[in-house]
Amino acid sequence: MKKPILKAFPNKSLRWKIMFSITMFFIVIATSIFVTMFIDQYALGVIGRSFRSNEELNSFSNDIVLAENALETYINYRTYESINNYYIASNRVEYFCQTMQVFPSTDEIRHQEYIVHQLALSFLQHTSKAVSAHRANRPVNENYQKSLQVYQFLVNEISRLNILYMKKNSTVYNFDRNNVRLILNFYIVFFLGFFMLLLLLLYALIGSMTKPLAEISDVALRVAERDFDVPLFNRESHDEIGNICRAFDRMIISIREYIDTIWEKARTENELREREMEMQALYADAQLKAFQSQINPHFLFNTLNTGAQLAMMEGADKTCYFIEQTSDFFRYNIQQQKEDATISDELGMVDNFVYIMKVRFGKRLEFIKDVPQEEFMQHLPSMTLQPLVENCIQHGLQNARGKVELKVQRIDGFVEISISDNGSGFNSEVKEKLLDAARRGVTPDYTEIKKEEKKSTDEHTGIGLINVFLRLRLYFHRDDVFDIRSNDDGQGTKFIIRIPENV
Repeated sequence: MKKPILKAFPNKSLRWKIMFSITMFFIVIATSIFVTMFIDQYALGVIGRSFRSNEELNSFSNDIVLAENALETYINYRTYESINNYYIASNRVEYFCQTMQVFPSTDEIRHQEYIVHQLALSFLQHTSKAVSAHRANRPVNENYQKSLQVYQFLVNEISRLNILYMKKNSTVYNFDRNNVRLILNFYIVFFLGFFMLLLLLLYALIGSMTKPLAEISDVALRVAERDFDVPLFNRESHDEIGNICRAFDRMIISIREYIDTIWEKARTENELREREMEMQALYADAQLKAFQSQINPHFLFNTLNTGAQLAMMEGADKTCYFIEQTSDFFRYNIQQQKEDATISDELGMVDNFVYIMKVRFGKRLEFIKDVPQEEFMQHLPSMTLQPLVENCIQHGLQNARGKVELKVQRIDGFVEISISDNGSGFNSEVKEKLLDAARRGVTPDYTEIKKEEKKSTDEHTGIGLINVFLRLRLYFHRDDVFDIRSNDDGQGTKFIIRIPENV
């Protein structure tokens, strides 16, 4: 379906708009000229109609004279041309008589038409007899003389009728002249209206083309003065001006985004500077604690290996396996402190840790592992899963029987790792505080966290969780890789880690 011309006009090119304006101008001018010619023809017709009866009567009088002269020539010279002229003139006289008054009338003009009509018929009758007698070679003097007498009377009566017509037509002429004057006044008003319409049309068309240019000029001056808080054009037209406006809008948006980016970078740099100072303080505190609890790793591994050999020599296979699992756990812990690991490595370390915990807690701990039989080579920070599993074991064992479930699955381009327990659940206020701090990359106040730890043993608080979340955020540079939820049955807590498959 085609658009109406008013809706399609903004989408036309400037060349089309200019040609359209010129065409409309010529159409209006041509219409004005046509109306002028029509009014002139009408006025002339009105004036000519006023004296038409006099013109017709003069033509009738000329036909009478022509018939009389043709008859006289025919009688004297007997030529074919003269008799032909007589018949032509007499036919016109007879035709005109049919339009005149046939009966007497009380109206002076109508009665005078009746007299002229009767004299004209009598004139035609005598002339016709004269022609017939002359063609038969009979005497024509009597009829010819009577036709001359009637002709004299007829000419005089036609003159009288012409005068009566003139008086009547003068009155009609004055009336028609007043009508023509009104028509001329109407024409002046009509022409002025057309001229104003033309000016308004040109003003609207030119304004529609120049107004956007003026707006662009004003906005360009404000931008030149570094005022970027200018309104956008948001023009939907597809002409040259619309394209310029859209390009100008994109430029303004790009400048604003660039300024916002600069401010955001400055704010981020300030936050990083503050965070660096906090991390330095934490690092110093961690170094002090490390020195206080430092144990020679080689001495620890040698001691554990010696204990495993003694257990093997004594036939305590379970004790030997337990010591080997403990040795592997600490070895992985120490070797991976400054490196990242794969998901499969982390799952293997969790197996070692869970075995140690099962030996410790026995049947009180139930561990369910739902992991596909495949290798997960996606990388993540080392020691990520063990603190979460440890946290779930601690809070799951608050019940008579602790239940911890670890599940790995691929969902929408992510490897999703969920670790859940059947504990008392996670306090919503503390959970939001931890997640908000981790997602903003802000190190929380550890004093407040320790207060929360002392407040109730049912709450999932601790520096270990925050460190895991912070390391994940810094490692993947995104906030959607970790979450804390309640289990589907509303009991306990579920930690969720979403690792992109392409890392």
